[in-house]
Amino acid sequence: MPELPDIVVYVEALERRIVGQPLEEARLNTPFLLRTVAPPLSDFVHKTVRDVRRFGKRIVIGFDDDLFMVLHLMIAGRLHWKAKGAKGKGGGRNELAAFEFPAGTLTLTEAGTKRRASLYLVRGTVGLAEHQRGGLEVLTATEQQFAERLRLESHTVKRSLTDPRLFSGIGNAYSDEILHRAKLSPIKLTGRLTDDEISTLFAATQSTLAEWTDRLRAESVDSFPEKVTAFRDEMAVHGKFGKPCPVCGTPVQRIRYADNETNYCARCQTDGRLLADRALSRLLKEDWPRSIDEVG
Repeated sequence: MPELPDIVVYVEALERRIVGQPLEEARLNTPFLLRTVAPPLSDFVHKTVRDVRRFGKRIVIGFDDDLFMVLHLMIAGRLHWKAKGAKGKGGGRNELAAFEFPAGTLTLTEAGTKRRASLYLVRGTVGLAEHQRGGLEVLTATEQQFAERLRLESHTVKRSLTDPRLFSGIGNAYSDEILHRAKLSPIKLTGRLTDDEISTLFAATQSTLAEWTDRLRAESVDSFPEKVTAFRDEMAVHGKFGKPCPVCGTPVQRIRYADNETNYCARCQTDGRLLADRALSRLLKEDWPRSIDEVG
């Protein structure tokens, strides 16, 4: 799922291309994308884009007459831009929607067969506010604000970082990277974090998100961001199960659950202790290794 760094770069790319441009035509290729009935999509045609912003992991496009499009890309949704007159294929069966502007066409695609991406059409700031989850914007927050959010509820630190009601724009991928940089276990309870650990986590959160935003921004400075993915070669632990930790060389471990997994370094983050994978640990029972030293 595109997270804060990806969404920021998307927003900046859209600002350069569609702000000040009227929407000439809008096409929906599937009825499942649009999640609202009023206002109708036809109300947006011939209206001019006034701003593009980010609400957590959502992209908000503001038009004349207090009209807003709210896009949530979910796991496999991606945006693409084709300049007017440029050659190239469309998104084919994966193309869910297309929005024509004088300068080019913005398309939304979604890989796979599950249709999770969503488009909400909203009139007025009151209706728009319903799409704000209330998460703290970490890059502009103070350490005290960050600490207060962490201590609102006692959850694992991984769960708290990815809770959109607590923190804005952080998901599975960057939470793994943040926790590795902070050298914290993903399952440590926020209520047990010391002041020093919270300070370290705050610094790691800000630096990780800022560095990745700058990196992705540099990659797409002259083009539209087309390589949006949760798995990048430069990441330390996310998606790197079995590969060496870049800090200590220990094989990266994982906890799998539902459609997600948490990646971590046992040496750097859990004092060598292996965290129980629900499926494997239940299967292996007493044969489940307790420390990284027992692996291999």
